[in-house]
Amino acid sequence: MSHFRPVDRHTPYLLPPSVDEWLPQDHLARFIVEVVDGLDLRAMVSAYGGRGSAAYHPSLLLSLLIYGYANGVFSSRGIERATYDSVAFRFIAAGAHPDHDTLATFRRRFLDELAGLFVQVLEVAREMQLLKVGTISLDGTRIKANASRHSALSHGHIEKLEARLEAQVQELLTLAEQADQSGLPDGVSLPEEIQRREDRFRAMAEAKAKIEARAKVRFEQEQAAYQAKLAAREEKHKKTGRKPGGRPPKPPVAGPGAQEQINLTDEESRIMPVSGGGFEQGYNAQAAVDTDSLLVIAGAVTQACNDREQVEPMLEQLAALPDSVGSVDRLLADTGYFSATNVLACEQAGMDPHIAVKRESHHTPPLERFTEPMPLAEGSSPTERMSHKLQTRAGRAVYALRKQTVEPVFGIIKSVLGFRQFSLRGLNRVSGEWTLVCLAWNLKRMAVLRPTSARKA
Repeated sequence: MSHFRPVDRHTPYLLPPSVDEWLPQDHLARFIVEVVDGLDLRAMVSAYGGRGSAAYHPSLLLSLLIYGYANGVFSSRGIERATYDSVAFRFIAAGAHPDHDTLATFRRRFLDELAGLFVQVLEVAREMQLLKVGTISLDGTRIKANASRHSALSHGHIEKLEARLEAQVQELLTLAEQADQSGLPDGVSLPEEIQRREDRFRAMAEAKAKIEARAKVRFEQEQAAYQAKLAAREEKHKKTGRKPGGRPPKPPVAGPGAQEQINLTDEESRIMPVSGGGFEQGYNAQAAVDTDSLLVIAGAVTQACNDREQVEPMLEQLAALPDSVGSVDRLLADTGYFSATNVLACEQAGMDPHIAVKRESHHTPPLERFTEPMPLAEGSSPTERMSHKLQTRAGRAVYALRKQTVEPVFGIIKSVLGFRQFSLRGLNRVSGEWTLVCLAWNLKRMAVLRPTSARKA
């Protein structure tokens, strides 16, 4: 006869159960609660007016959000459901069940405060001796917006739709003027049909105006860059007395192009190319990752498809980090970030840049990795200096760290955590959500890197 353990789901506890007994001592939920409880949350706490019913403490709600994002639960409804179904979520919530409206409102309300908390967590990592900032790897990844690309309208398509709707409205007005409307199908209301098309006219006019305003801003920026290039060529001509080589810069074209689009669901998102081909409505998420610990040191979200313009904003963000986090000595980035201006910007910021000048072949001769290039001539350009540096054995060894740092971080965030689409809309809000994602990744990584003695404490 088989002997089985008894199954009893009805006998009540003799004493009230303690949530502290439900999880192992080294569980991620315990670590997140411990770190969050040690953060300075006075800005969040002071935002509560003290009126109405008692509110959940910000540390509890923040811990729930961070643990949710660290485990692939991004929706407020999913987190609320997990406080009933998951022991870890129940431990963090201390047996309470904040509803999804409370969680969603808290997330939207304190997005701006997350940047300061992100830096505090980096300081905690530094105190735990898990972070030794020195070399960072910079890269970007496309993340889908909370909007469909099929909800986008281009300027040219809007003009075609306007002409089509105008013809339909004229046809309906002609029918309305006729005394005998017996030929209309049953259920057709001409005023409602006309009003529906006028509403669409109004929505398309607003979208068209926003596209034109965006094009005006872009034209002003391109015009300033064009004038700067002309001034540089003229200055070079005065110094050398010779006509500058190469083609003169093309003047920018005013007005929106026919293919310029705006998304009616999230107008701040952009159509972006994705790996493997095709396009998607999304944002370009940037991350600077420490090559030693794989912790994200700085993150940002941009609407630009091109990474080349993201180096200087990231340098400013890194320079704003407190001294307690550490200083960056070296920056690694792929060819999408290369320009002579970016190389000079890194050098002026006191960093040693390793930015690929061009794509390298995957099938190089076996002995090429052990050769050294010819000495660099004096007065070489930034492009020549960078190309020479990456041909040296030391430069190749340093640059090889890029693929094994930032790309695995993106891979884990998107494939393991499952974060492939923003829940919020608008550039400011998705920037805050990306900070929350990076914050969750850092705490999850810190929990793995902490010493074994600290896990058992």
